[in-house]
Amino acid sequence: MNQVALIQMCSSHDLESNLLMAEELMTQAVDQGAGLIVLPECFSLMGRTDDEKLAGREDPDDSPSLRFMQTFAARNKVWIVGGSISVSLPKSKRFANTCFVVDAEGKVKARYDKIHLFDANIGERKPYKESKLISAGDQHVVVDSPFGRIGLSICYDLRFPEHFRKLTAMGATILTVPSAFTISTGHVHWEVLLRSRAIENFCYVLAPGQEGKHPGGRRTYGHSMVVEPWGTVISRAPDGPGVVMAQIDPKKIAAARNQIPCLDYLK
Repeated sequence: MNQVALIQMCSSHDLESNLLMAEELMTQAVDQGAGLIVLPECFSLMGRTDDEKLAGREDPDDSPSLRFMQTFAARNKVWIVGGSISVSLPKSKRFANTCFVVDAEGKVKARYDKIHLFDANIGERKPYKESKLISAGDQHVVVDSPFGRIGLSICYDLRFPEHFRKLTAMGATILTVPSAFTISTGHVHWEVLLRSRAIENFCYVLAPGQEGKHPGGRRTYGHSMVVEPWGTVISRAPDGPGVVMAQIDPKKIAAARNQIPCLDYLK
């Protein structure tokens, strides 16, 4: 029941091919005993241009990506943290970067809209400006599951420790970080930030990522990994699309929090 799987992908601008890739990898995870599957950011669409990204917006009430997750979850009796998809917003030209959580009956249990948008100039071919197309969320979200209480985040949220402390204060024992991290920052920041969030909050951190060269020229770092509450990386993906498996042990969360009771002030 506590076996979890991270899905690492190299998604393109083709929705159908991305869903087929996700289904193949998720089926491998189920065959290996996964009860919880976590997808990467933008798993069903990585638009090459602003126009493609806008055209890829999905109606939350009629979303092919969400419908895919619900069907897969119900058929295989697994929970899914759905990375992120682009969701249209009423009376807005922008969209939300949204993570849905689906239970083993295919029911939507939570929705999280990415709060921290990646507006940065890191010396690559052009600055990143997510706020040009994306509208930021304003709600921290946790959801109860058979694996523990899951706190949701997406990619750039990782750089904001207060985001994760809020989730921990809301009872989170597992933190999910579906991402499409850049190559240049990934080499130096990805693992140390994930391990820091695990140690600060004595939570499991489940961080699946996009990896590889995407149509349009974007490159992502990958290195999907599971970090246990003491800060140890217990499972890590090689390069390329694949599945990362790990076991969640609630006793390790309790042990870490008892050994160093720095979260007691949250009670």
